[in-house]
Amino acid sequence: MATDPRWVNIAEKSIGDILIDHAFCEQKAATFCISLIVQYSDHPEIVEALSPIVSEEWGHFRKVLKELKLRRIPLGKQRKDEYVNLLMLEERKLSERNSRMVEKLLICALIEARSCERFRLLSLHISDESLRDFYHDFMVSEAGHYRLFMELAEKFMPKEYVRVRWEEFLVAEEKILNTIGLRADRIH
Repeated sequence: MATDPRWVNIAEKSIGDILIDHAFCEQKAATFCISLIVQYSDHPEIVEALSPIVSEEWGHFRKVLKELKLRRIPLGKQRKDEYVNLLMLEERKLSERNSRMVEKLLICALIEARSCERFRLLSLHISDESLRDFYHDFMVSEAGHYRLFMELAEKFMPKEYVRVRWEEFLVAEEKILNTIGLRADRIH
């Protein structure tokens, strides 16, 4: 489900809230990758692929903090990410360990894809020229992360299984987005 491009017009009116939410999204992404590395440390592919992502996501967090500081916007307290929380409820509680890992990888891929899509909209339509380049860089990075998570999922489960499960997640995500509506103060 594509985001209505008019979201940018609403979001830029509360750009401080968007930047704060973005900072916490980057922090959570780094933390979640660390969690995956810890849970699946016996899978060298996971450790090797996600270790650089942890560094990159933490670098993104610092980049957004710098932008907040330039704008004299305090980070404040973390807010609940209703989108991610509802998406995590779609994770199947499977008994087979690799299947559980693939569930988590697909959720990560979906979050990265949605972030990429929203960053693309911001990079194309936000009136603040400096934020266009800022968000373009994030869009490119998130696209790479999305692809990486999908590729990792396909290393541990057959491509057909991953494709079918991905489609199921997309259907669930559409319902989630329709439930929570378009938020002007959140990336997701």
